[in-house]
Amino acid sequence: NRQSLSRKVVHVLSGVFFMASWPLFSNSTSARFFAAVVPFLNCVRLLTYGLGFYSDEALVKSVTREGKREELLRGPLYYVIVLLIIVLVFWRDSPIGIVSLSMMSGGDGFADIVGRRFGSLKLPFNKKKSWVGSAAMFISGFLLSALMLSYFSWLGYIHVSWDQALGKLVLVALAATVVECIPVTDVVDDNISVPLATMLVAFLLFGNTAN
Repeated sequence: NRQSLSRKVVHVLSGVFFMASWPLFSNSTSARFFAAVVPFLNCVRLLTYGLGFYSDEALVKSVTREGKREELLRGPLYYVIVLLIIVLVFWRDSPIGIVSLSMMSGGDGFADIVGRRFGSLKLPFNKKKSWVGSAAMFISGFLLSALMLSYFSWLGYIHVSWDQALGKLVLVALAATVVECIPVTDVVDDNISVPLATMLVAFLLFGNTAN
């Protein structure tokens, strides 16, 4: 429905645009802390409205599944907390944060958009997920990760050896896709499980260089 599409569009674009803005910050060691102000303020905002101190129906409708303010304290809050962690821990000179954010925003976002529209054939072990949604997760996550690595490589923040990096990105996207389709969303939100799994696999494959 329209609300679900709006929520996922916000999910995709907020992460991508935020990451694309990182080169606008200076090269000082404190730059990442200035960038972290954005997700931090969003954390405060979600807590304020999610706990009911203030009301904002437009915000609730744009980022929640069922239009309940309490939902702001789950998926949306986890999402911005992960943004905050990625900025502070990895920043723009590490492929781990770039790939993790790409998989969480683009991969997971497009999986839901495509899956809801075309996902009539469900996975045998998870009826909430579809084959086409998982395929969209893998393809969009891989492509966005490659695009953002190219972007930061072109600007000189990281060095990418594409003869090795593409194969590693395939493995990272596959791992994120597998984690996303495992039926554990009632226990662990996708906005936590997907980026954590991606960080782990990206760290094992890339380390701190995109070779």
